[in-house]
Amino acid sequence: MAVKIRLARMGRHKRPFYRVVVADAQSPRDGKFIEILGTYDPLPENPDVKIDAARAKHWLSKGALPTDTVNSLFKKSRLFQEVSEQKVS
Repeated sequence: MAVKIRLARMGRHKRPFYRVVVADAQSPRDGKFIEILGTYDPLPENPDVKIDAARAKHWLSKGALPTDTVNSLFKKSRLFQEVSEQKVS
């Protein structure tokens, strides 16, 4: 089973709010997921990103692949740098 870390859209019409979730690659975007890792609110001037770093590192170590958008969110929240430093050492 291929596992991905991706965004699931929430919120109302023209007011998106996203959850960062771990899901099977075959499940639909807003469908069944394994775990919620955090949230992303793109609408404020400074987009709000909240991610549980410990759980994200856990899933990345298990082989979960983040999508391009989630990868950029990890870089913005400085999580991805910590994970890559752990893999090097």
